[in-house]
Amino acid sequence: MITPSPTADRAREIRLTRIYNAPISLVWQAWTKPEHLAKWWGPRGFTITTHARELRVGGFWDYTMHGPDGTDWPNFTRYHEVVPESRLVYDHGARAADAKPMFRVTATFRDLGGRTELDIVMLLESPEAARETRVFIKMAGGNSTWDRLAEYVEQQHTQREVFVIARSFDVPVERLYDLWTTPEHVAQWLPPVGFTMAFTQADMRPGGHAAFVMQNGSHQMHGRFTYHEMQRPDRLVYTQCFTDAAGEIACHPGAPVWPAYLRNTVTFTPEGDLQSRVTVCTEVEGEASAEELAAFIAERGGMTKGWTGSFDKLEAAMADLQTA
Repeated sequence: MITPSPTADRAREIRLTRIYNAPISLVWQAWTKPEHLAKWWGPRGFTITTHARELRVGGFWDYTMHGPDGTDWPNFTRYHEVVPESRLVYDHGARAADAKPMFRVTATFRDLGGRTELDIVMLLESPEAARETRVFIKMAGGNSTWDRLAEYVEQQHTQREVFVIARSFDVPVERLYDLWTTPEHVAQWLPPVGFTMAFTQADMRPGGHAAFVMQNGSHQMHGRFTYHEMQRPDRLVYTQCFTDAAGEIACHPGAPVWPAYLRNTVTFTPEGDLQSRVTVCTEVEGEASAEELAAFIAERGGMTKGWTGSFDKLEAAMADLQTA
């Protein structure tokens, strides 16, 4: 057993807080019912098979995660606290009751009046184990698990199909917001890896437009952002579309079947004085055919890869600004 320290040894913890657009009853069911867990548990591209599950104090969850490369990952969880729609405490990675687990998880669910706050704390054996686990989670795409949960409960609650990705950064929330709304900064970190970006118009205000071109060698992509809400430092809403060089609406250069418009709702959340989290929620805007919507859903993995590359560049840009 990994015992929590009464002095709250933060160096041994990995903490994550998310807010989901669904009632607490649905989020709890998504966490506790095998038929729901099968829809979202694990990084993008993973599926799971539940072999046995007893949701009770002393009970367990025996399951296998199947990676996109065909690798199977056996997993075992033993429950220590089960308080419906409030709290789960479990050890992960030890089948025998007296064996040492990899880590202990405390998941706390809070009702926000139709939405749900989920606070997850992983407690590891040592600060070194916590650091190594953070690196592993990042490399394995583990945080996309919580993005998949957001997408799943959104669909179950509202029937809307969305794409979600979130990332935490070591900067105050005001600074993070400014890096999303200043043209020279956006052009530095937003384009896909290997591309450059230049704005030909940059009117970043509610009702304004920003036209841009992204280039990789001889390959060019033109597009336009239209800004609808800008509430510093909390929220940014804009639509995006591809265009031709003259600014007329055009097809996705890499996907002949694709929605004409996407709406991005970006929220910025403080995580202490010097850290903040950005969450991007993307959905189809306006009319779209069944084929276009299916293409959007199928491309969630590709969008995760693209945004992850952009976020890595954003993180590097922040480091450069701090050392300049």
